[in-house]
Amino acid sequence: MTLAEKQHVYRVSVEWLGNRGVGTVDYASYGRDHLITAPGKPEIAGSSDPAFRGNPQRWNPEDLLLASISACHKLWYLSLCARAGVCVLTYLDDAEGTMIEAPGAGRFVRAVLRPQITIRAGDDIELAMRLHREAHANCFIANSVNFPIECEPQIMAMAPS
Repeated sequence: MTLAEKQHVYRVSVEWLGNRGVGTVDYASYGRDHLITAPGKPEIAGSSDPAFRGNPQRWNPEDLLLASISACHKLWYLSLCARAGVCVLTYLDDAEGTMIEAPGAGRFVRAVLRPQITIRAGDDIELAMRLHREAHANCFIANSVNFPIECEPQIMAMAPS
């Protein structure tokens, strides 16, 4: 680590809740539910994807990875817009991730962010578009994964009142 770098440490607890009385005696014998906790934060009810015998009403790791990518991009984007004088009024991202499953393994091969953004009337839409590239370049999560992340923003200006 260089003098300019800062280290941040994150801690969470993941507690498996799926012992149905026989542990992991075989693949079908146990539940995939778990609880993600960290001091002072709401609990996250997790499981595996339903394709892997998980509970469809709980967050799975794949959902959380995609949500992390989307949220990190959004936070960088809003910060950059605020500094550049672009006033963002609404931001909604309908992100999508693609994972390929192979025997014994799987991996994400792509994520696409599709933020729909409204900015203040009169603000620079072209600048608002360009700031997405900078947000992507700065995003901690995007810089930590080994698959491409695309961004397909739609930006409109609020109609003058």
